[in-house]
Amino acid sequence: MPRFSIIVPCFKVQGFLRECLDSVLEQSYRDLEVIAVDDRSPDGCGAILDEYAARDDRVRVLHLPENVGLGRARNAGLPHASGDYLFFLDSDDTLTPGALRAMADRLDEVADPDVLVFDYARTYWWGGTRRNALAHVLADCGDAAFTAAEHPEILDLLMVVWNKVYRRDFVEENGFRFPPGYYEDTPWTFPVMLSARRVATLDRICLNYRQRRQGNILSTTSRKHFDIHDQYERVFAFVDSRPELASWRPYLHRKMGEHCLDILAKPDRLPPRDRGEFFRRTAELFARHRPAGEPVPAGLRVLRGPYAAYVVRRQGGRAGRELARRAAQARGSAAGRVRRGMGALQARRPLDPRLVVYSAFSHRGVLGDPGAVYRKAREIAPHLRGVWVVRDEETAAGLPEGVEHVLLDSPAYRRVTARAGFFVNNVNWPGTLAKRPGSVHIHTHQGTPLKYMAADLLDRPGARYGVDVPQMLRRADRWDHSLVANPYSELVWERAYPCHFASARTGSPRNDVLVTADAQAGARVRARLGIPADHTVVLYAPTRREYVRGGHVDRIDLARFAADLGEGHTLVVRLHPSLATGHARGTGLSDLHRRGIVVDATDVPDVEDVMLASDVLVTDYSALMFDYANLDRPIVVHADDWGAYTASRGTYFDITAEAPGHVSRGYPELVRLMNSGGWRDEESARLRAGFRERFCVFDDGRAAERVVRTLLLGEEMTGPATLRVPAPAVAGDVLASR
Repeated sequence: MPRFSIIVPCFKVQGFLRECLDSVLEQSYRDLEVIAVDDRSPDGCGAILDEYAARDDRVRVLHLPENVGLGRARNAGLPHASGDYLFFLDSDDTLTPGALRAMADRLDEVADPDVLVFDYARTYWWGGTRRNALAHVLADCGDAAFTAAEHPEILDLLMVVWNKVYRRDFVEENGFRFPPGYYEDTPWTFPVMLSARRVATLDRICLNYRQRRQGNILSTTSRKHFDIHDQYERVFAFVDSRPELASWRPYLHRKMGEHCLDILAKPDRLPPRDRGEFFRRTAELFARHRPAGEPVPAGLRVLRGPYAAYVVRRQGGRAGRELARRAAQARGSAAGRVRRGMGALQARRPLDPRLVVYSAFSHRGVLGDPGAVYRKAREIAPHLRGVWVVRDEETAAGLPEGVEHVLLDSPAYRRVTARAGFFVNNVNWPGTLAKRPGSVHIHTHQGTPLKYMAADLLDRPGARYGVDVPQMLRRADRWDHSLVANPYSELVWERAYPCHFASARTGSPRNDVLVTADAQAGARVRARLGIPADHTVVLYAPTRREYVRGGHVDRIDLARFAADLGEGHTLVVRLHPSLATGHARGTGLSDLHRRGIVVDATDVPDVEDVMLASDVLVTDYSALMFDYANLDRPIVVHADDWGAYTASRGTYFDITAEAPGHVSRGYPELVRLMNSGGWRDEESARLRAGFRERFCVFDDGRAAERVVRTLLLGEEMTGPATLRVPAPAVAGDVLASR
């Protein structure tokens, strides 16, 4: 029999679930069982739970046939619990290291109390941490076990289920269960705490209570918040069934009034049209359960009057804030007022469901995923009007013939963005672009992420230098659809961008050409770049480093590498876009290109062309490797500074342990690998196959079509295929004969 039975209900938390389970299973105290309840979650929670159960026999998974809600999902786990103590852990929270050992020691010290209450810390999405403000109560209650009557201040702590562990026999003897609906903790915690004969405290932070930026159930605007009335009815019914608890009625009556008024005061809880009804039902409940002869606290007297009086009271407090806001608004510049006026005029016009506005790489032209979607839309949905946003006249001059465009921040830009039905971008739109109701924002990203992104940068001060993460997330709040090429990316984007959007498992549109290109595609690009058709082309694609000023490190002497590759080889270099205009090229690359020693392909507009022209990719940690894997050509990871890179930027997994090919740790090893032919041996193929199976799942050559048909046209289309047969670099090359 384990000491702890940890019940973890799961619903739409795939972005946090692994972190939660790891925090439990990696505890130094191992006498536990995890009962994970998949509450018919529509995302990948069920598969994640099964994965953990397959590798750790302490994990048992229950897959519920239908979604029943948090409380009843906990109930479903109870009959399977065999531990001495029950711990209900929410699946987006985590245990702190050593938490279970501290709990077990405290339980032994107090001789198995009915309930152990411990401390927690709120951990915010932006990286901040705040300890429970009433943590001193845990110490003030002393070392011995007690009852709530002896230390009523224990009830001032947050009345939730997850900051306590419960003796299982005590729970079963009293038949405690969770009711359906919101606020299901209320009719559990009050009866439990009032019934317990022996309560103990642990003055230690044992749990990180995640404060999600969005997605918290109780922060959802809904009539379901009316459930609070039924939950308190259950509390009062319990007290009525236990005469010895009658003295608690005044306390519970006050708590009920305060709780309901707190819900009413929060702007994100109740639909505006339902607020009056909520107030009246609260007042009725308050009057019905008022203990005879008990005075009404001053703060709750408003419940004895009409809703109109409550509104007047609330508005009085807001009046001063509103005056200050209007004064600040009036200080805006005249130009800003004019722009707002023009925007308001356009916003009064209806949206155009046939107008699609595109941008890519901060308005640099028809590129990347948005470019692939645009071209496919012109092919299969010519009635859609596609307009590109470009940054300047020079960029506009380089657009393909017939591409309609507007300049960023121009009057034409404001007109089309005010009326567009769809927006497609791989970089966030400017903050000045307001999302109109009914418009659809499709975010394509820039590939599969290895390094930390967005909110995950908050604990990496060097990596996020100059990056306004909160502003980035406010812009991402406009997304409706986030394109993903694999389930891994779906999890990362949900974690890195805690916003409201739906993951679209379309594949990456820009990779369609890698999957469907014919055998001559690479040859055509080689000819355009001046590369001999019979050469083995080595593509070197380094990424930027956050641990040095400017982001560029000369990890490889390019001239030496080109020479060491030998006759019959061409070294093609593609710098990270952020390094394209920096000193990285001026310190040698441009001159080597001029002299014909290497080919500098940094300025080739479509990186897909460069990949098609190559036979092997050598990279450090560039996300390009995830796209390149679609070609099923060898990849070598040159990881001579992996420790420094991951310490400064942060990565989601160890690419050196889960590589798409051989890994070199230094330049001599890289050269030996290339000269021996080891870069394309059977082991390389085996590693690449596993990598492709994980990261190329949805790339089947029809991603752009899938975006156009399902997201722009609203049609149905079958899911991504799993079989890809990429073309070789050139017809009859050495890779094709393997």
